[in-house]
Amino acid sequence: MITVTLGTIPYPFSRAIAWLNLLLEKEIISEPVFLQHGITDIKTVRSHRLITAVPLLPAQELAEKISASRLVISHAGQGSTRKLAAQAKSFVILPRLSEHGEHVDDHQLLFAEGVEQLGVTVCMSAEDLELAVQQPPDPLQKDLFSGPKLGDFLAKKYSPDGTHAVMGQYANQQLRAVE
Repeated sequence: MITVTLGTIPYPFSRAIAWLNLLLEKEIISEPVFLQHGITDIKTVRSHRLITAVPLLPAQELAEKISASRLVISHAGQGSTRKLAAQAKSFVILPRLSEHGEHVDDHQLLFAEGVEQLGVTVCMSAEDLELAVQQPPDPLQKDLFSGPKLGDFLAKKYSPDGTHAVMGQYANQQLRAVE
């Protein structure tokens, strides 16, 4: 099975659906696909016999789908990428681009360029995605985000005596909650 997750933000990711449709039409994808699509219009793929689609689902259910997948195709969200790397799954990321109205800016592209240097496969075209489906990347064998946390850094930077360390811990908890 292939899992495709496009995230939950209020911007459509039509380019990803167009690429998925192309791969289904070319029969490059010949196995079941679980598609979490958010608000993206999926009329071009909805009725395909291999597609099971939902706009949203609980995180635990998505984790179960991912666990059962041979490949995960994901938007380039930082939280999603971190979780996929931590699960040691074969995955690729598709950055949402502002020029297509997929996000407010190109932070996903900048993020994707950064993690690509760490071994994450980034697909910028239908051809890239086709190759990834045919030859999935090996699962990452490392923690992408093992460095210091932003909240800890800020607490140390602005409170040399450590009296504001609790604020850093709180900030890290809030950041994890939104990922």
